[in-house]
Amino acid sequence: MSDIWAVVPAAGSGSRLAESVAKQYLEIDGRSLLDWSVAALLSYSDLRGCVVALPETDLEIEREGCLRDGRVTVCAGGASRAESVAAGLRALPASDEDWVLVHDAARPCLSQSELQSLIEEVTTSGVGGLLAVPVTDTLKRADEESRVKTTLDRDAIWRAQTPQMFRVGELRGALAAAEDKGVAVTDEASAMEAEGFEVQLVRGSIGNLKVTYASDMQLAAFWLQQLHGQDADTLGREN
Repeated sequence: MSDIWAVVPAAGSGSRLAESVAKQYLEIDGRSLLDWSVAALLSYSDLRGCVVALPETDLEIEREGCLRDGRVTVCAGGASRAESVAAGLRALPASDEDWVLVHDAARPCLSQSELQSLIEEVTTSGVGGLLAVPVTDTLKRADEESRVKTTLDRDAIWRAQTPQMFRVGELRGALAAAEDKGVAVTDEASAMEAEGFEVQLVRGSIGNLKVTYASDMQLAAFWLQQLHGQDADTLGREN
């Protein structure tokens, strides 16, 4: 039976928040976004291990929260998300046939039910996939002067989220191929798609948001309260 692992790329700066600290270290209710995100993964009791890819300068900082869990190790990340994920994959003591969940460090509101749904769908079908939500807004394609060029069919468009779950060996190969070709990939699914792999969409929720702008912090705090309430302090800290 294949094991399930996780990689969390957390080496970025999150410059769009215009904060003095890296985005993954911003706090909600006394816990960093990174801690919340790792805790959500650790809530899956059968997770074999999790590698967090940090800025190289942060490797010697004393670990706090879920980073002290026995299942968590750290490694130096890279200049891009793809490089950090690749570094995390290299640090995993996993076989090619194992599965890996790649989750954003700034996506703290992942629910246990969504995580379980993704794992069940992927392991049952054998096809890698990702959490995603259908687009509900009308979408416009613009030209260089911000004039509407066309209206897109929203019925076939989904917003990608994380975790994204694939075979370890296949994802390693897809990311290496993208690097060799000089192709920039914004998520793991796009690397897999480029190599001809099937990728399935597993319906998530709008609560599983990624903190990108300052206003997202209030939304994340709201969703964390809805998810965990009084249990929030102990999430992911049982070990």
